[in-house]
Amino acid sequence: MRRKEKEITDIAVIEEIIRQSQVCRLAMVDGGKPYVIPLSFGYDGTHIYFHSALEGRKMAVLKKNPHVCFEFDQMIKLVKNKEACEWGMAFKSVIGEGCAVLVEDVPEKIKGLGVIMAQYSKRAFVFSEENLQKTALIKVAITRITGKQSG
Repeated sequence: MRRKEKEITDIAVIEEIIRQSQVCRLAMVDGGKPYVIPLSFGYDGTHIYFHSALEGRKMAVLKKNPHVCFEFDQMIKLVKNKEACEWGMAFKSVIGEGCAVLVEDVPEKIKGLGVIMAQYSKRAFVFSEENLQKTALIKVAITRITGKQSG
């Protein structure tokens, strides 16, 4: 990281940013071109989980190249100034990399879907066999993660 004074090295702070986030942006490479999408997610401390339809661009891209980059951010406040180039943003962000795999094992799929739901609700959920069959679960094993803050 170029600006070391902005780096977040405490994993507890990085995890808090993730847990407070509502959206994860997942970046992939589609035929040599970047492709990024916002997703609902779940985080268990070592993996990020996403649900998906069984088919579509995201699934096709991940089958060809499972290497991904992900991003979370929190805008804290807009920092205004008289001069345009002195405006800024107080923020916290997390960026990481990993390898995506499609989870086929039903108990692991139920666990991963539960992790996603726990991001947004304190309720426990039951997943029907029909929904399990028509829902893909993507698990990203995190290989690198960094945090940054400003303001």
